[in-house]
Amino acid sequence: MEKPTFLTDCSSLNVILGEEKKGHLISNGNGHHQPGVNGSLVAGTGGEGCGAPPGTMMSVDKPDTRYPEREQWTRQMDFIMSCVGFAVGLGNVWRFPYLCYKNGGGVFLIPYVIIGIFGGIPVFFLEIALGQFMKAGSINVWNIAPLFKGLGYASMVIVFFCNTYYIMVLAWAFYYFIKSFNATLPWSTCDNPWNTPSCIEIFHHDDCLNGTIGNTSYGNLTCAELADGRSPIIEFWENKVLNISEGLDYPGVINWELMLCLMAVWLMVYFCVWKGVKSTGKIVYFTATFPYIVLIILLVRGVTLPGAYDGIMYYIKPDWSKLGEAQVWIDAGTQIFFSYAIGLGALTALGSYNRFHNDCYKDAFMLALINSGTSFFAGFVVFSILGFMANEQGVDISQVAESGPGLAFIAYPKAVTLMPMPPVWAALFFFMLLVLGLDSQFVGVEGFVTGILDLFPGKYYIRYKREMSVAICCLLCFIIDLSMVTQGGMYVFQLFDYYSASGMTLLWQAFWECIIVSWVYGADRFMDDIARMIGYRPYPWMKWCWSIITPCVCMGIFLFHLFNYKPLTYNNTYVYPWWGEVIGWCMALMSMLCIPVSVLYKLCRSTGSFKERWEKLTKPQWGPHHLEYMAQDDDVKSLTSLPSSTEDSKVIIFESVM
Repeated sequence: MEKPTFLTDCSSLNVILGEEKKGHLISNGNGHHQPGVNGSLVAGTGGEGCGAPPGTMMSVDKPDTRYPEREQWTRQMDFIMSCVGFAVGLGNVWRFPYLCYKNGGGVFLIPYVIIGIFGGIPVFFLEIALGQFMKAGSINVWNIAPLFKGLGYASMVIVFFCNTYYIMVLAWAFYYFIKSFNATLPWSTCDNPWNTPSCIEIFHHDDCLNGTIGNTSYGNLTCAELADGRSPIIEFWENKVLNISEGLDYPGVINWELMLCLMAVWLMVYFCVWKGVKSTGKIVYFTATFPYIVLIILLVRGVTLPGAYDGIMYYIKPDWSKLGEAQVWIDAGTQIFFSYAIGLGALTALGSYNRFHNDCYKDAFMLALINSGTSFFAGFVVFSILGFMANEQGVDISQVAESGPGLAFIAYPKAVTLMPMPPVWAALFFFMLLVLGLDSQFVGVEGFVTGILDLFPGKYYIRYKREMSVAICCLLCFIIDLSMVTQGGMYVFQLFDYYSASGMTLLWQAFWECIIVSWVYGADRFMDDIARMIGYRPYPWMKWCWSIITPCVCMGIFLFHLFNYKPLTYNNTYVYPWWGEVIGWCMALMSMLCIPVSVLYKLCRSTGSFKERWEKLTKPQWGPHHLEYMAQDDDVKSLTSLPSSTEDSKVIIFESVM
């Protein structure tokens, strides 16, 4: 894009571009590098005082074209589908329905919607808008207030941990998907090498409850022994898939079948991400839409099963007394921040590939509606099948309703064994689970790699830099994941899940994002920036949320978690050793301490009084793309008529919109 011409001299131009009082001009590391010192642009050939005849109009050089410009989405729908694929994940299918029935059924939607409006959507919009405005990933986006750049490093730590352990769920799903291609599902019988003498295929709950069997034995077992029996689904999960050991301090051997599945999934992720958003934006059209097709098929099948109505009513039946319990509101807030994928930096990376004038305000509301709507819809699918399971087993729904891996790898496998053509339904469900998590995984990797690449300016351009960076990231995560395919792998997985990317770390991250934008950079100022991008100012309540409401919500839930902290356990029986909890807290603090440590380090390294250090370190550092867009403003264009000899020629280019 051609820069507008200015009737000015060289010194004036350097004042305009290099020394403006509201921020420095820097390269963003993606090809937007201009010649000059400290990011300031130098004059092109010509211009009065620069070796050209007096009165010559001086032009600013074009960006250096030796390095590629920052990529952009081929079409806006690529961005929408990528955000849907990332934010809509496994948590929508297995966590929201469980929390809904646990916390009063339909009543849970009230705190869920309220916290979504005043907590989730504002931060969701904030992250996308920041990425779009700064044209940078999760680290360089905080050039908007460089003193707090540690917030970007914190999000990189969180998303790295999340990428590391989240993919294990995909490896398990891929393993079940492969095992589904058998005439008899391996988890449906007790005739396998991994089964124990306690394995029972049919529990005959009705016969025991009705006294048909009484104290006499059924086969070789009494009703009391039947009650203590183990399902083949549980034994397949624990004895075959996990081959679980006694505890965290007994890692055991590697499950080679599971390791091969893990390797295959990482290869899928690599080839989805290695070419950047041009390829990612195409793949998500399938990965983001296919799960909806399967969910609709499962719903149609689920509502036709006996007991489905009871399951659905159990899901949505309101219990108004729950509204008075604090835990209900805490669960709603935690679920919002989890399902919206806030604080991971990936939304910022996705937003950075948008066109500068894209209406990200409308996008944020639409994406939030899709996310929450998917969670609610998935609940009908889940509980129609759980109602069927409860009806078949003669137990209450609460005994088959579980959250997390228990629902995906115990409840659902049991459900498909009770349906006609079980291998077909098993393959369909686990393929959906694989695809549902796959887009979340590769967008998370995309966000991490984008943040890393943004640290290197264009002058360090290396051919295949992106491909090599993605390969190193995937390989490093795979090496760490090897600890999760051992016999003690589930204990390691749960340690990562509970501490590294837990509710506390995400809430801490969201709190500081709001504080920095609202009180350091300025909420009104950022609202002006958004207006410059989308053409109008968002509703004022967005600013109020960033400034007061959302930080209070985040910190309130964070403190509740902290004060009600409970040591980590597995299956409510195995208690983690003290050194395991120490490792967990170290993973949590690795991200949480990035913010205060980086602030103290930068303040100590700077010179001058505290006020001078603060002003210098919180001064935004603008990228050249800001100049390109803002130079189009009428008030900037009118500067071409100013004589170079006047003091007014030393204008501040960004003042009108910054």
